[in-house]
Amino acid sequence: MILGLLGVPRREAVECIIRVGSARRAIEDLYPFLAEVTVDTARNEATTATLTFESRRDEQGSWLIQDDGRLVPWAPIVIEAAFGNQIEEVMRGYIRRIHADYPEDAGNTIVKVECQDDSLVLDREHIRMVWGGDVPTTDTLILTTILGKYGLTADPASGRGQTGLVINQDGTDIEFLQRRAAANGYDLLFHNGIVYFGPMRLDADSQATIMVYAGAETSACRFAVHDDGHQADRVTFDRAQTSGSDPLSETLEPDLPVLGTEPATGAGGGLPVFAWRLSRQGEMGEDEWRARAQRRANELSLRVRGEGELDGSLYGHVLRSGAPVGVDGIGDRYGGIWFVDSVQHHFNNAGYRQSFKLLRNAYGDNLGSGVGSVLASVLGG
Repeated sequence: MILGLLGVPRREAVECIIRVGSARRAIEDLYPFLAEVTVDTARNEATTATLTFESRRDEQGSWLIQDDGRLVPWAPIVIEAAFGNQIEEVMRGYIRRIHADYPEDAGNTIVKVECQDDSLVLDREHIRMVWGGDVPTTDTLILTTILGKYGLTADPASGRGQTGLVINQDGTDIEFLQRRAAANGYDLLFHNGIVYFGPMRLDADSQATIMVYAGAETSACRFAVHDDGHQADRVTFDRAQTSGSDPLSETLEPDLPVLGTEPATGAGGGLPVFAWRLSRQGEMGEDEWRARAQRRANELSLRVRGEGELDGSLYGHVLRSGAPVGVDGIGDRYGGIWFVDSVQHHFNNAGYRQSFKLLRNAYGDNLGSGVGSVLASVLGG
């Protein structure tokens, strides 16, 4: 399915490739009936996709989409974007459900194929067991053991998590891993058969820069910034108290890398330090309680938010959530490195668009001279 517009400098048509089944073969014969593909990715949620087909019935009464043996629940699926000879994966997982709508006019029959990333296969069996019952275990061992059952691999850059664990699992494997991620203040990301279990990667390699108002170099159709000063700079939490002692409080500051030249804080106007108190919940251990408080402090520090839309054929890449990206052309204060919170990929006959939401904990352009010089030349600087 070739998607794209013509006549724009440096624009190449983007091909959406859909591979289905254990052999991961492209369903090219069904592309003429594919109206649109939408893929939603986010740091804190499973990646999902919806394929919308316009179905037709043949002379024997069979429907082209509904009766196709490839598009069935639990069939493996991979969605890719091809930029010329360069192919980048958008998502992989399984077909979760099929929805066929038969209206009064048979010519308007629509079939929607809903998919979810590899986390879906971890959500099939309710498991009750004790991890570390004989010998205390670690989050690293838990992660690799669970992923190994499904042919998935832990990202080598994953965090170590906690050690000395004796812990109950009473739920599916994905529920348990999500619980362990929360206990460590980690992200849990599935991509390309690899699972990242670790802290937010603000210091990872930046993706291709999003260009705004940059002439022929422009890749963003729109961009907006929301700078909310009413965000706490620190988080205070009550530590476990020993018998007969008064409750002890600890205050944590964000420990994320600063995505700019000046941290974005709520200080100003002679006001006192802005701290937010985290109420203690349940019988959490000290390590888990501190990790949750640290995660909250880090999330609050990402007070500057951006949102916009990319022309995928001009950007030339698949923008990934959970990784940094540069933004140029929006000024010295807000230009620089941001962190991608979520992306919605949308393919249809009009082209390939990527709607995104970004986060930042700083001000100041820290892109370096390379990108800046490109923009300066565009603007005649």
